[in-house]
Amino acid sequence: MEKYIINGGNKLYGSVKIQAAKNSVLPILAAAVLTDEKVKILNVPQISDVKNMVKILTCLGCKAVYENNNITIDSSSADCYEIPSALAHELRSSVFLLGSVISRFHMAKIAYPGGCDIGLRPVDLHLTGLKRLGVNITEKNGYILCKCDKLFGNEIMLDCPSVGATENIMLAAVKAEGTTVIKNAAREPEIEDLQKFLNCIGAKVSGAGSGTVIIEGVQTLHGCEFLPIPDRIEAGTFLIAAAMCGGEVRAEGVYHENISSLIHKLRENGCKIHIKDDKIILENNRRLASVKTIETQPYPGFPTDLQAQMTALCCICSGQSIITENLFETRFKYVPELRKMGADITVIDRNAFVRGVEKFKGANVIAHDLRGGAALVLAGLAADGRSEVMDISHIDRGYGSFEYKLRNLGADIVRVTV
Repeated sequence: MEKYIINGGNKLYGSVKIQAAKNSVLPILAAAVLTDEKVKILNVPQISDVKNMVKILTCLGCKAVYENNNITIDSSSADCYEIPSALAHELRSSVFLLGSVISRFHMAKIAYPGGCDIGLRPVDLHLTGLKRLGVNITEKNGYILCKCDKLFGNEIMLDCPSVGATENIMLAAVKAEGTTVIKNAAREPEIEDLQKFLNCIGAKVSGAGSGTVIIEGVQTLHGCEFLPIPDRIEAGTFLIAAAMCGGEVRAEGVYHENISSLIHKLRENGCKIHIKDDKIILENNRRLASVKTIETQPYPGFPTDLQAQMTALCCICSGQSIITENLFETRFKYVPELRKMGADITVIDRNAFVRGVEKFKGANVIAHDLRGGAALVLAGLAADGRSEVMDISHIDRGYGSFEYKLRNLGADIVRVTV
């Protein structure tokens, strides 16, 4: 086990280069199974979720080669339809492989996926959509077994705009016979990025980002080289860090329109934000005012993956805030840890009532999930005194070289083995 040791109080100055989006790279890696030709993905983040996805691909018979920050996947020798249970339990995004593996082999076997414990994230919508494409599904002893003779296009109405279900159905439908229409589809930028990748390898997908995705089945696909979109959550995390610690930070390689909801809230806090091309510059040298309300919603609303970080910021703003989490039931598991650092937060159902305090105080805390863990790191950076953040393997799932990037901005943070 490893932990971060943080001596708080330093202001942050400088630039940080944003990696390719975790939530874009993972389904794109899953999509590589669809073609026998090589796929090269650029600017891939060095995070444990990506490493686990590559391990799964290798177990399926694919070949993966890392070169600098790029990955080349060769699926021509893929010969296995079973996704190892140990890796599936480590990685929530392993469920994306259902669609692509079924498309490739007309069979798939996977254990129920794992990942962060942030509440119920049932795969019912995934399975219902796959059934509409002609897949027979059996659930037994913790495994999902899928089989079909052929995939057929169909119209699929999602009960809610699930990102994962939208992506899984897209992957399964790419080589299905006929046309598939997904209604009430998720609109996240990562959905559009998956569409761009699939079309890059020869698919016919349109409508991503509009709520209705149309997939015209094709028979063959080819290789390509692809640069995924920047990680809007990583960019947002560093901007919030600058708001909490003070200073001036420039996030480079960012699509600012993808985090406009965050930018709006940070300006409401009182941060000075300048946008130029693919750069967002945040400047702050004073205590900020509280944002009255933050409510997570599907895109383009405020992202649930930035909720914990913004709650940490609200804890040291003047005034009171109400943060409402609409997407996941247990995403406030980090709150007791922030209380150890002096935060004044009361959680009732899906609402966190935050009363601002002057400063965080250094403390020993435990990361229970990816984004909550990132919030604890930011709190430690802004705190008086020394903090230790334990169980940082959760943080490694989504942030590559996190401590190095923070140190380059002036933070006093080191990783040590317990």
